[in-house]
Amino acid sequence: MTGGAPRDRTGAVAAETFAVAGAPPGSALARFLEALEDALADGGLLRTLDPHAAACVLNVVDTEQPRPFRRHSRGTFVASLHERPAPPADPLGAEYPLLVRSLANLVLLYVEDAGVWFTTLERGSFHVDARDRPLGEVAADVAARLLPVARARLVIDNEFRTDLEPELWAGDALTEELSEAGRRLDALGLLPAPFPVEELLDERDLRHVKRLYAIGGLSYGNLSIRKDERRFWMSASGVDKALLDEPGRDILLVSDYDEEAGRIVLSVPPAVEPRRVSVDAIEHWRIYQQHPEVDAILHVHAWVEGIAATQIPFPCGSEELADAVASLVGAADDPGHAIVGLRNHGITATGEGLLEILDRIEPRVLRHVPMT
Repeated sequence: MTGGAPRDRTGAVAAETFAVAGAPPGSALARFLEALEDALADGGLLRTLDPHAAACVLNVVDTEQPRPFRRHSRGTFVASLHERPAPPADPLGAEYPLLVRSLANLVLLYVEDAGVWFTTLERGSFHVDARDRPLGEVAADVAARLLPVARARLVIDNEFRTDLEPELWAGDALTEELSEAGRRLDALGLLPAPFPVEELLDERDLRHVKRLYAIGGLSYGNLSIRKDERRFWMSASGVDKALLDEPGRDILLVSDYDEEAGRIVLSVPPAVEPRRVSVDAIEHWRIYQQHPEVDAILHVHAWVEGIAATQIPFPCGSEELADAVASLVGAADDPGHAIVGLRNHGITATGEGLLEILDRIEPRVLRHVPMT
């Protein structure tokens, strides 16, 4: 995003501010937090004492019983911060439940003299090393990674219009291909099991996290196929991609993007209770609009060696991630048949059809995403 007044993550004009919620339980975390606050201020964020008035909140939590920071606005970015005496053997496995329980956008784990581990909602996990480095330098490195993510503009709101043509209410050949591709992804083992968020949250917090992230659940991967010059069919949010059965509910027609409001516009049948579209709809929109030779897009949490990849782990559903991926597609030798990486996240592949994409990537795909 360039020019104009600063915007919060949902597009409303707002000051670029940050605040701290909670207090560090020990002196080591307190020293790191102070250094991180200084680094964020040096990066251009303004401190405020009221967390509910801040665009970015550092929420200090207890490792065993993390207390969520309950946002008043979906546009508030929350990073939960805590410490452990030693790094966990499996950082992603240890930290992801804490991320969900604390209702955060990401978790920062601080281990004195070892570093800081980032864990994101998209299952990214990476380490900022602190060995033999001054604390201020480590904090500046963490802030440099945190600032672009915290400032990203999310496009996660939907506008439903009951203007879908009657002849499309039951779908078409394209929705059939999309359903078949979802079943094939499942058969290939390219749909990792959704994180069991329902097992970690009580009913009240579960409602809050679904409203907050505009999702029906934590499910990974999405796929779409172009309908015409402007519109495309796409999988819904949170739905099992192996069960994409009903158009207007499991498969949605993206018909427009209201950029000023930050809303994806969906055309749906009048008699169906629609799900929300995948949060990556803005990424697919950007690719289709910028690259007319692209007829289908597949995103999975897998990897292919030797591909160009984004450098900043922007959150899913952000304009910044969408622009970064669309630019990589444009830089490919053949944008219509490209495979690009999302750092610490997965791949996005373009093609002339979803089954054609699967035929092309299957021999090369790796189920494990490298974390850097």
